Amino acid sequence: MKVLSFDRKEGRMKLVPEVLEDLWHLERVLEPGDVVSSSSTRVFKVSEEEGEEGERKKVRIQLEAEKVEFSKFSNALRVTGKITGGEPEDYIQIGKHHTIEVELQRPVEIRKEWKSYQLQRIEKAKNSSKKPQLGILVLDEGKALFALVREYGVEFGPQLSSHASKGDEKFEEKGKQFFGDIAKHLTSMKVSKIVVAGPGFAKDNLKKFIAERDEELLKKLHFESSSTAEESGVYELLKKGALSKIVKEQKMEEEFSVLESFLRELSKESGLAVYGVGEVRNAVECRALAKLLVVDELLRKEREVEKLLEDSEKMKAEIFIFSSESEAGKQLTGMSGIAGILRFSMK
Repeated sequence: MKVLSFDRKEGRMKLVPEVLEDLWHLERVLEPGDVVSSSSTRVFKVSEEEGEEGERKKVRIQLEAEKVEFSKFSNALRVTGKITGGEPEDYIQIGKHHTIEVELQRPVEIRKEWKSYQLQRIEKAKNSSKKPQLGILVLDEGKALFALVREYGVEFGPQLSSHASKGDEKFEEKGKQFFGDIAKHLTSMKVSKIVVAGPGFAKDNLKKFIAERDEELLKKLHFESSSTAEESGVYELLKKGALSKIVKEQKMEEEFSVLESFLRELSKESGLAVYGVGEVRNAVECRALAKLLVVDELLRKEREVEKLLEDSEKMKAEIFIFSSESEAGKQLTGMSGIAGILRFSMK
C-alpha cells in the first residue's frame, strides 16, 4: 500500500493499493458513511428518451459509502453509495447511486473518522511493501536462478551454474557441490517461504539433498513445476497463482498458531484463556490481557468490541484480527468471535 497523503485533522487519506491484499485491507477498514472518491466512468444520456443507450464518460466521483464488497474474482473492491460530488459537473448526478471500483495502481481518496486499529492496518499494509514477501528458485541440471517477490515487483538474482557434466568422472561430486551452493543461498534468504520449481528432476533431487541435511530449511520450501529455469519460469509461477496460495497459507499459519495457544491454555484450565465479550472486557479492566483474538466481522458489527480493541491497544496487548472466511476464523466465531490470552490468572 502506498499512502500519498494523510490529513489527520480532516480524516482525509489518499492512497494507492499495490497488491491484491491491499484491496482486502481497504474492504476491512471502510464503513457505511465514509466518503470515497476516485476516477470512474458513468453513462451520460443527452435526453431521457426510452431506448437511448447513452455515452460512457470518464469522471471523478465522490460518494458516501453504503455497501463495500471485495470481489476476489475480478481483483476489484466495489464501493456503492449516493454521489455527493465530482467532476466534470455536467456528467455528475448528485444523489444518484453509483459504484466505484477501486483497482490496483489507481489512486483513491477516503475521508472518514479513522480509528486507531484501522490506521494500524493501513500502516502494516504500507510497511509490508518494504520487505521481501517470498523467495523463488527455478532450476534445472545446469543452472539455478533466485528471485525475491516484493509487493512492488520481482527482484532477480543471483544465478548459479553447475560445472558438472555427465561425462565427467567427478560428476556426482560436482552435482553435490552445486546443490550445496544452492542450499547455502536458500538459507541466507530473509523470507519465510521459498517456492522451488523447474523442469525435469533437478528440483526433486534438490529436495532429497536438503531433506538429508537440513530439515529446518526444507520446512521453508514449497515445490512446484515450471517449464523453464529462466526468468519466464518465475513469471509462469506468478501467473498460475502459486505464490498467492503461499501467502494465504502464511496468514492461516499465523491464525492457527495463536488460536492453538489459546485452546491449549483453555484445555489446561490455567486461567490464562478467556472468551466472550464479558470475560475479555473484565481482563482488559484488570489489565491482565496479553493477546486479543477477534474475528473481523464481529469487529465491524459490534461497537463494544471495537472499544475493547481500542482499550487493548492502549495497554499494549497484541492484537490478532482473524478473517471470518478462514478455518481458524470460523473456529473462533464458534466461540463468540472474541477471546484473550492473559498475562496472569484472575482466578
